[in-house]
Amino acid sequence: MSRNRRGIASHLAVAALATVAGAGLTWIIAARPALDPVTTHSEWVYIKKPAGDSVRAYVAYPERKDNAPAMIVIHEIFGLTDWEPTVGDRLAAKGFVAIVPDMLSSRWGITPPSPDSGRKLMAQLTPDGITADLDAAFGYVSALPSVKKDRVGVMGFCWGGGQTFRYSTNNPNLKAAVVCYGPNPDTTTLARIKAPILGVYGENDNRINSMLPTVGRIMKDLGKPFVADSYPGTGHGFLKPGRKGSDTDQVERAWSNIEKFLHDKLGK
Repeated sequence: MSRNRRGIASHLAVAALATVAGAGLTWIIAARPALDPVTTHSEWVYIKKPAGDSVRAYVAYPERKDNAPAMIVIHEIFGLTDWEPTVGDRLAAKGFVAIVPDMLSSRWGITPPSPDSGRKLMAQLTPDGITADLDAAFGYVSALPSVKKDRVGVMGFCWGGGQTFRYSTNNPNLKAAVVCYGPNPDTTTLARIKAPILGVYGENDNRINSMLPTVGRIMKDLGKPFVADSYPGTGHGFLKPGRKGSDTDQVERAWSNIEKFLHDKLGK
């Protein structure tokens, strides 16, 4: 059974026993036993928003004795799949608390049955709604007792990469951002960015890459830290299995650079 379905099934099974935490703002709905030895605990949570709706999210914790920096992980245009929680697990293995919000959950409350249906639902989300859901994830992870509250970053893939760039213009409290082959934001908003940004791009992805020289120039003129790395022989989405270049050594090279950047900006 997939992580998504396990989360939903577990929610139904334990609804009557759900515990209220964080002054009534969050319900822990399911704990998934760690699938690898590098995470001591992972769980699905619902984060209640002021408007009354809730964001479903996967949270992975590292095995360490002190508080950890944290990362928000934003999924692709297809909705939350089984892959993104493995990214959370990977970040936890490197010492971060990772939260992976399901960006369809607060409005639709469902896991899309196919990538095509996920894309159609994602297209109906609004910028303000997306920001509100990311703010909820940021607030939740920042308030965890095990997190270094002033060391929270964000990363995303494809659509999530674009939202990472955009969210960086809206949240001045972010300390790092990793944009993985995401569309660039409105260049008039770049002056609002406070966090250093690492860009991860496939070499054969000119649809995304064609604007990078302009964005890089503007960021430089604004004095905003921005590094755009290009990986040879790869295409759009190459960090996810099954995409062009995902079977090359460039995946681990990219992850090595991402992890170094995050440790440099957020600490260990």
